Amino acid sequence: MTMFSRTAARLLCGAVGLVAVGAPVAATAQSLLAKDAEPGSPAPVSEPDPATAPAGQDDAIVVTGTATRSVAQISGVDMQKILPGVSPLKALQTLPGVTFLTADPWGNNEQNISLFVHGFNAQQLGYTLDGLPLGDQNYGNYNGLSPQRAIISENVSRVTLASGAGDLGTASTSNLGGTIDTFSSDPRKYLGVQVDQTLGSNSTSRLFARIDSGTFGNGNSFYISGSRQKAKAWDFNGIQGGYQANAKFVHDDSNGKLTLYAAYSDKTEPNEDSTVITTATQATAPYVRPLVYPNFNEMLTYLNSGAYKADGSNYRNYYGVAARTDYLGYVKYDWNVSDTVTFSNQAYYHHNDGVGVIGGPIDVAGLPKLFSFYYPGQNLTQVFGGSGLATRTTEYRIDRGGLVSSVGIDLGAHHIEFGAWYEHQSSSAYRRWYPFPVNNPTTPYQRPNDNLTPLITQYHSEVRVDEYQAHIQDSWKLLPTLTIQGGVKSTFQNASQRVPVQPIPGSFTGSVALPVGKIDTHKYFLPQLGALWDATDTEQLFVNVQKNIRQFQTSAAAGLSPFALGSQAAFDLFKQDVEPETSWTYEAGLRSHHAVNLGPITGFEGQISVYHVDFSNRLLGISPTPVVTAVVSGAAILQNVGAVKTDGFDVAGTVRFGPHFSFYDALSYNNSRYEEDYISGTSTVATAGKKVPGSPDWLNKFVASANCGIFDAQLVGDYIGKRFATYTNDLSVPAYFTLSGRIAARVPLSEGEIVKTATVSLNLTNITNKRAASTLSIGAASGTFNQFPLAPRQVFGTISVGF
Repeated sequence: MTMFSRTAARLLCGAVGLVAVGAPVAATAQSLLAKDAEPGSPAPVSEPDPATAPAGQDDAIVVTGTATRSVAQISGVDMQKILPGVSPLKALQTLPGVTFLTADPWGNNEQNISLFVHGFNAQQLGYTLDGLPLGDQNYGNYNGLSPQRAIISENVSRVTLASGAGDLGTASTSNLGGTIDTFSSDPRKYLGVQVDQTLGSNSTSRLFARIDSGTFGNGNSFYISGSRQKAKAWDFNGIQGGYQANAKFVHDDSNGKLTLYAAYSDKTEPNEDSTVITTATQATAPYVRPLVYPNFNEMLTYLNSGAYKADGSNYRNYYGVAARTDYLGYVKYDWNVSDTVTFSNQAYYHHNDGVGVIGGPIDVAGLPKLFSFYYPGQNLTQVFGGSGLATRTTEYRIDRGGLVSSVGIDLGAHHIEFGAWYEHQSSSAYRRWYPFPVNNPTTPYQRPNDNLTPLITQYHSEVRVDEYQAHIQDSWKLLPTLTIQGGVKSTFQNASQRVPVQPIPGSFTGSVALPVGKIDTHKYFLPQLGALWDATDTEQLFVNVQKNIRQFQTSAAAGLSPFALGSQAAFDLFKQDVEPETSWTYEAGLRSHHAVNLGPITGFEGQISVYHVDFSNRLLGISPTPVVTAVVSGAAILQNVGAVKTDGFDVAGTVRFGPHFSFYDALSYNNSRYEEDYISGTSTVATAGKKVPGSPDWLNKFVASANCGIFDAQLVGDYIGKRFATYTNDLSVPAYFTLSGRIAARVPLSEGEIVKTATVSLNLTNITNKRAASTLSIGAASGTFNQFPLAPRQVFGTISVGF
């Protein structure tokens, strides 16, 4: 190291120490280029032990793997640096090409999550946990659950993002674009206990505890863990949080590895109401639309005074909440059949019981017309209990189970993989209306069906789905420096719906009756071809082309689903004429890593990737009501708008300044445009050449990190470019930039103490207290959209202790 580098290191150490005792600001992320991963697999990461790792551990924030595709990942340790308890999806927001937005700092509330990767939205990506499929992440899910319910944040080992196209073996029907794979940590090798307590803004309290057995017997180990989180919503008095528990057992020997995993999640998430924006009100619409709960008398005054009518579409509801209980488990055995053959089998099961609830006025958003079908000529205030309010629910159940299997064979220069996935889904959905007694007001924290009888069941849907998928691929090491990877996937979906309770014709906007019957889609040939060339010891070139589809969503209550169409005739026509969304993704890139001696700069790693996507049969969901999220709801209006063309690039790299400081920056550009107009009734909607709304053209994010001795600090910046908010691009929201930061210190401890490690950390989110549009809810061609607010600055302190 040069004299300049040594001096810089001393100055940085001093700066980190000053920051630790002063303001919570500092520096960066590390990037690591791994050269030893199998093509098509994530780059390996040595998993730091959170119970023993020092606060200044030089962890990998971004890892670019050696696949023929663009692959990046973030470690579990660095997830917790962003914010203890953060959602695996929100943790990805530091990666190139990712736009993640939500109204809460952890990314837990699923109603207002917005995720885009290279122009693909959240429901066009694939998701797994340890290979187990998690569904398409649609709000009010029918075929899975979110990663933050599937695993406690602190138990995550790493999260991997394939931003262009996912692995052929990914168990997903929605990975039209890339894939997001979350991996659970294995039990630690030594007996120990970890306890983390977070306190902070808005009465936040998060407790996490984990007990590891250490290795015992012949390769056995396990852990049991639990968490409880409770936090007030930042702009109203809803309480977010719940309880989770995870357990994992591993038996690992020369014959193979047996893994058993179980997860329980019971969460209640108050739902932020979005603000309705129109062409006329964009400059005057309120920034927040807070719920009134628990001030019932205030709500009655609001109703009786008529003030809610003056608020128009932005009237205030009493409460809104999503309550979900999940049980998830799998057993997996990775069998080393021989030195050249492996055989992996994973059986899993998931049960979900959920309800989305809104308590609000009975004479808004078209509700009087709806209720008139069920109670014609009656006093609706009396019918619903005298308060002027009613409780609307969407109640749903999921039961699904399946098997994921693969065989790997090494044949000299060839690595052959065969794989298959089968899943059976059974789901149900009810739309119900309950009374809201004036003398016994209901609460969002007790499900209405526990103590009330519904006055109206608008519909009851039962859906059954069988998913089949198979793939074969070959990684051929044509030369010591050149690997060719090719394969093909087949996917089949057989789905059926019956509707024991139909809506009264006309009561459900746009609906005569929900359709019944089957819709099957079979795609036999979805190819992939890629190459990886180690051009030098420090440069690597990759190229990949791949075809994917998204199977039709299968819910009467959510998503772009043919089962939500408003008549049997519309369903039959859809079956006849509409094909699933498909995409051809082309990507190429260069990876580079260098140890250098350029004054203070001692290392550099980076990746440049470019991509093009040809998207066919793009489906849009057109809102059946003037307000995008109107409580009256209605039958889906699905529109095939034909082709979408996407071009873009990501440039990401980390510059290292010795062992104590580094700076990571990622610049991304995405241009996704509709290629055609579409017909709505007798009118032509001018979408040709318009940009896909919700997805920004430009992104830039940086992570600056510093560590010295017992201190560790990090500053994260996130720039999100302008976003259009309608299909014709007549409305948009401006670009903005946010900052978050962390400062931590490891408490020095003596040898032989009961407490082995102790770390104190402080996290700040939205440091500049920026006010801006977070998630956009888009469902109209022009003139209107819905907008969620950006959460304000919040502060959280955490004490983490290892025994």
